[in-house]
Amino acid sequence: MLDKKRTPPAEKTALHLRNKHRERYNFSDLTTISTELAAFVIINEFKQETIDFFNPEAVKALNKALLKKHYGVNNWDLPANYLIPPIPGRADYIHNIADLLMRNGEIPTGKKIKCLDIGVGANAVYPIIGNAEYQWSFVGTDIDPVAIASVNSLVETNPQFKGSIEARLQTNATDIFQGIIQPKERFDVTICNPPFHASQAEAEASTQRKLKNLTKSAITKTKTPKAKLNFGGQPNELWCEGGEEQFIWRMIVQSKLFATSCCWFSTLVSKESNLNKAYKLLKKAEAITVKTLPMAQGNKQSRILVWSFLTPEEQEKWNN
Repeated sequence: MLDKKRTPPAEKTALHLRNKHRERYNFSDLTTISTELAAFVIINEFKQETIDFFNPEAVKALNKALLKKHYGVNNWDLPANYLIPPIPGRADYIHNIADLLMRNGEIPTGKKIKCLDIGVGANAVYPIIGNAEYQWSFVGTDIDPVAIASVNSLVETNPQFKGSIEARLQTNATDIFQGIIQPKERFDVTICNPPFHASQAEAEASTQRKLKNLTKSAITKTKTPKAKLNFGGQPNELWCEGGEEQFIWRMIVQSKLFATSCCWFSTLVSKESNLNKAYKLLKKAEAITVKTLPMAQGNKQSRILVWSFLTPEEQEKWNN
């Protein structure tokens, strides 16, 4: 008899109410929209359609179908071995930021809302979702020329993003805003999904743990794939010196230099223990407003740290 306690939920209630991915994936619908996905659909132990999440090509095909169905992206691809992001979680970040920017109970839409995506990667998923959902304009930055070329290609092959999504190469890996934000340029919000790990060895160990967890729920009992088969991203997407803690520290310190160039700064914080240090640093940097927006996907708990150096009166003037 099927264990009802282990049956996957029909709705992901932890996701934002406006998130289009709260319900289980409808593979019949998705394979009609994107025939490429059909080759990867299998039946799991619950007699439900799914894909093999060990297979990077299957995950990429799923992303293509989701982006085409929900966000009107007809042409989306990635260079080999670049980060294949979880679409539902990325959408949650965007919807939470929309709530942050809400004015008089209404979410501002249109190209006049300008966002800076730090570490846009080759996938450009944050700008894609933000533009499709709210018509915001985005500047995506990265230290990787291949990622920048990929974003430019996505914009070129999806005309609806021309004039709304721009990619800029950060030539100095230690800088976050310097060299990117131009004089007199203003952004309503910055977003970031920082590298989590502090070393390549740490990133590979984490990959092995994730793969083992996937193995426990896999349809067939197979050996855990080696980390070298990892489809979770390039080194600079996964780790940096000092990991997430050090990256956020640098972001806070450097954001002070651009206090009047951005209304809100924000970053994803995966490790809750990094929050207290960030709060202390933000106080030292004299941030006027600091907020933590909770997020969850499945069993994974996360949060968005946001801060501003503008007073409420200055924010009101900015909005007007």
